[in-house]
Parts: sequence; C-alpha cells; structure tokens
Amino acid sequence: MTEPSTADIERIFREEYGRAVSVLVRVFGDLDLAEEAVQDAFAAALRAWPESGLPPSPAGWLITTARNRTIDRLRRESSREARHAQAALLYSWDEPAEEGPVRDERLRLLFTCCHPALAMTARVALTLRLLGGLTTAEIARAFLVPEPTMAQRIVRAKAKIRDAGIPYRVPHEADLPERLAGVLAVVYLIYNEGHTASEGDVLAREDLCLEAVRLARLLAELMPDEPETLGLLALLLLSESRRGARTGPNGELVLLAEQDRSRWDRALVAEGQALVRQCLRRNRPGPYQIQAAINAVHSDAPSAAATDWRQIMRLYDQLLAIVPTPVVALNRAVAVAEVEGPGAALALVDDLKLHRYHLFHAIRADLLRRLGRTGEAARAYETAVDRTANEAERALLRRRLAELG
Repeated sequence: MTEPSTADIERIFREEYGRAVSVLVRVFGDLDLAEEAVQDAFAAALRAWPESGLPPSPAGWLITTARNRTIDRLRRESSREARHAQAALLYSWDEPAEEGPVRDERLRLLFTCCHPALAMTARVALTLRLLGGLTTAEIARAFLVPEPTMAQRIVRAKAKIRDAGIPYRVPHEADLPERLAGVLAVVYLIYNEGHTASEGDVLAREDLCLEAVRLARLLAELMPDEPETLGLLALLLLSESRRGARTGPNGELVLLAEQDRSRWDRALVAEGQALVRQCLRRNRPGPYQIQAAINAVHSDAPSAAATDWRQIMRLYDQLLAIVPTPVVALNRAVAVAEVEGPGAALALVDDLKLHRYHLFHAIRADLLRRLGRTGEAARAYETAVDRTANEAERALLRRRLAELG
C-alpha cells in the first residue's frame, strides 16, 4: 500500500483541480459550490489517504467524494420542494455529457467562463482560478495588481455569471470565435505560471505547463483555421523545448544565454518551427504568432552569441505596434541592449511604469551592471529579490548581487 505524504496529495490536488471543478460545475451549475466541493474533497483526502493509501484513481475519488458530500449537504439544507430537484442530481451523474464542438470537459468550462458579457480581465482571472487552480495571489501577480483588487474582480465575475443567468453549456460553434481571445489568454497565462511559478521553492510547475500545452493542442484541433491558435501552440512548444535546460543539477535557474542547447528538445523545436512557418504563410500576424516567431529565432541560433538580435528587435517592434504594453516594451528593451547597447536600453526601461514587476528591476539591474553603475545595480537587484516569491529566481538574483562585490 502506498502511503502518500501531504506533499503528494497537494500535488495530485493541483494537477486534478481544474478537471474536478469542470465536472462539478456541469453537475451542480454553480461555480462557488463546485469550488467548495473540490476543496472539501481535498480536506477529506488529507485525512483518509495517509491511512488508506492512494486510491486506484485519485481524480475519480476526489470527484465522486465532492459530488456525494455536496448532494448530502444540499439535501440537509434545502426545503422539501428543493430536495426533489436536488435528487435529480443522483440520476444525472451517468448521463452523457452535452454534445457540441467542444468535448473536453476543461476546455468546455474555459469557453463558458470566457463569455462576452464579462470583461476580458474578469474572464481570464476567473478561468485561471477555476481551471489552473491558481490562487488569487498568483493571479494578481500575473496581472501586476494588488491581491485585494484581483479578489474583487473574481467575486464580481462569479456574481455576473450568477445574476445574468449565463448557462453552463457547450457554446455553439458560431460563438467560439468571439470567445477565442479570452481562451487563448487563459492558456497562455496558465503556461506562464507553470514556466516560472510566482512563488515556491522550485522554478517551474510541470503540471501547469503540460496542461497548457494539452489545451493548446485541443484548441489547434478545434479551430485549425485560426492562426492565433497555431501561434499559441507554437509559442508553448518552443518554450517547453527549453524546460530541461532551464535548471541546473540542484534546481538553480539557468538563463537562456547560459543554457546547454544540446539539452533542448529538438522534436518540440521542429514542431514549433513548422507551426511558425505555417502561420507565416497565412500572413495574418497576431501577438502569439509574433512571440512564437521570436522564440523560433532563438531556437535557430546554435549559440547565444549567434542569436539574430536585430531580427528579434524587428519582431518586437511589430509586437509592440499590436500590443503596446509596458511588459512588451520591457522585453523589447532586452533586444535593444544587444543591438544598440545597454545605455540605449536603460533609457527605454526607465520610462516604464512597472515598479511592481520583479523582472523590471532585474533587467534594469543587469543594464546598470553592464554600464559599470554597480551601486545602482545592487539596489535594483535587492528590489528585484523583494518583488519575487520564487526561490529559484531569488537565488539567481542574490548570486548576481554577490558578484558585484
């Protein structure tokens, strides 16, 4: 009998959270109730599994336990008339899922939550919470806003769904395109949280990376004529190809310029580059396609020194014209530093309002270091350390700080 640790159960919970919530939203038709049910099942697993061992299907155990406990609770709390309605849930469990163009349970919930009645930020935040299992604090960091602000947005989004009577159903095929932007943004941000976790002792969360890639593949199959779905898949595959080289023997962060490129997954590189070429032939550029093209340029270079930074800078110019955000401008400044020097890049960075973002301070610190302004660089590194809760990133920043002497 396998006796799982608390860490094992927490890992299973993170991996299965989105699937469990998706199933229970379909059963109960209530977001809050589905979340509470899954969390209650997790608490039950923490009590039961260390003694009984892992069940054959941990995900099935969590879903079944959540469903049964919630039906029992609804029976106790409801009136006699409501009990008859709730009893129908007992017989709906084995009914076939609603047919439609979206058959994956999590992808269906993703499209449902990305309803056009909700503001874009609310759509993305809510689905990150429900599907990615991200905490409110993690989502707030992704949006660079305070945690209370993000908590209010999620509460308001749930209330809007409830009060407007937005149905939990498979969207019609004609409804898919207008919801696509929010869906792509959610998958992208789920991957970003997996690629570099906003907090914790390890750099990345493999479960989120794999789930985002899985969803991106489903989207590409579902909407193959939408270039941005192919662009997002290409972007994730090219990023994922480097995951094995991003950490050293002890889990330390290895930056792109210092990575052993022989450790990159060449099958993923080839697949991602083929998708980029497919997007280029369609000539309908969008943000994910351009970001994928930037990553393709990196993957083409046999070494960091051989990187075509001028091409990358031109692509960032194109991206900035479509998505004129401070984060894009910050990333473009990194390319400017390689083409025009750190002084030109620093002038661009200092104009950006990204003081809550740890990478703003980390990039600024690196530019100051290259300019020989070590005192200012040290202060910027210290601020960057304070702005991130990921221990692998903090360790790298501390090493850079120590190298300043």
